[in-house]
Amino acid sequence: MEKLRCEGVFLTVTLVFCRMMALSKWNNGYKTFIKRHIRSGTPDSYDEDEWKAYIKTHGGCDRPTQSFLLPRDLDRVRAVCSSGGGQVYRENLCISRQPFTFVTVRSQPGTCSIRSVKAETKHLILACEVLENQCLPVHFEGNPEDLRPDNNARGCQDPETRGDAAALRTTWLWMVSALIFIVYAY
Repeated sequence: MEKLRCEGVFLTVTLVFCRMMALSKWNNGYKTFIKRHIRSGTPDSYDEDEWKAYIKTHGGCDRPTQSFLLPRDLDRVRAVCSSGGGQVYRENLCISRQPFTFVTVRSQPGTCSIRSVKAETKHLILACEVLENQCLPVHFEGNPEDLRPDNNARGCQDPETRGDAAALRTTWLWMVSALIFIVYAY
């Protein structure tokens, strides 16, 4: 009986640790999203030399395509992951209800040589994940076909409609946890 109690404590600690690691992963995903796409101090022009200097100074020479949203649009960008600002595109991807204007910079990987800088106005497609009762963007998905939201699609998650979230799905972490629980239970 004592062995079974010890295994139960171990399993509980393991599940709590796994949940904390999952939250940490997505929190870092949101911070990475902000760092990559909503930076302050981006050039106001489309001058390739200015963008080359900016990217060299702030990092990103290794990324062939980069999209930069305006810092003043942060609340609107976050809203894409809610029913008010976005609709489910597929799985955990949400598409914005309204178009956004952003700058796309294409460069030669490794050299930081700029191939093009252009303003685009499109609907955003963002990967959204739940973190501490908020659904937040963690990835900027390209939208080369300029897709628009489907009026029949359901809204993306917000705290009031948590049960209907596109982001609430079974992950490998929860599957492994459930498997460990079943093995230890028998």
